[in-house]
Amino acid sequence: MSTKRIGFLSFGHWGPARGSSTPTAKDTLLQTIELAVAAEEIGIDNASVRVHHFAPQLSAPFPLLAAMAARTSRIELGTGVIDMRYENPLYMAEEAGVADQISGGRLQLGVSRGSPEPALNGAHAFGFVPPEGMSDADLARHKLEVFMAAIDGAGVVASDPRMTGVSQALAVQPQSPGLARRIWWGSGTRATATWVAEQGLNMQSSTLLTEDTGVPFDELQAEQIQVYRDAWKAAGHDWEPRVSVSRSVMPITTDVDRLYFGGEQGSDDQVGYLDGGYARFGKTYAGEPDRLAEELAQDAAVQAADTLLLTIPNQLGVEYNARLLETIAKHVAPAIGWVPPAERALAAV
Repeated sequence: MSTKRIGFLSFGHWGPARGSSTPTAKDTLLQTIELAVAAEEIGIDNASVRVHHFAPQLSAPFPLLAAMAARTSRIELGTGVIDMRYENPLYMAEEAGVADQISGGRLQLGVSRGSPEPALNGAHAFGFVPPEGMSDADLARHKLEVFMAAIDGAGVVASDPRMTGVSQALAVQPQSPGLARRIWWGSGTRATATWVAEQGLNMQSSTLLTEDTGVPFDELQAEQIQVYRDAWKAAGHDWEPRVSVSRSVMPITTDVDRLYFGGEQGSDDQVGYLDGGYARFGKTYAGEPDRLAEELAQDAAVQAADTLLLTIPNQLGVEYNARLLETIAKHVAPAIGWVPPAERALAAV
């Protein structure tokens, strides 16, 4: 098992809700950068953002990731996830190359075919309409193939000999070595987990699985992870992939915490109907830090994954979320096998 990492995942909400620290888009964007800086100082391994379109949430990740990169030096910077239905894969490859170069090779980009959204055929409004016989999901996977080839240095367009003097295939620029092994696909089922492994991608699994077998969420997700790892081995890839899971973890140590999240204590999985089928939603972990440590240590999927992404209430502001992350880092994460980066570095000497 590789090193256990923890990170935060921000959905980047903004709006004039009572008590919100992010009434505007500018507030959310600038505070996301500041939280990445604070998280790095605490010792958190990863700062990731969710991507939504046509909603008051974070939408265009690469300018934000580049800004986060310019203000930090160690922490991984990621997405969970970019909806490929909306992307021009070659322009995305250029943006990813730029942001990864600025970060010094710290991007960990999660992508997928997207999730249910408020827009009706939103990607079509961006000009991306699947050709006849192809679904939106099919087009997203095709774009992934083009994107992966582009960041791996493939020639994607013929040169103009009048400009170059020779006829050759040109790759997008800039290239960023190693980025192709830092791409993740957001998987919601065991069947998709097999496909992700076959593509040679890392896997992200969130607090939602778009299938249900009646077993607890963490056990179903752990089964998904095992399916992925078995398929990876069968595919014969020559490198070790990573797997992340997301959890809502809310330590309660103050009256303010209790006011916001006390009602989540003792919550359980939920099963609902989503996108034409049953789905299982993972519970929120809320309570005293020592109890959360015990519960997460028994979470089968958290134990099976190498990275735990903590969904945060970004509208409560940088100070609140930095304190939340510091509490988890000190009192909860060690129970799942996490070791602060500074201690890892000393152990490696």
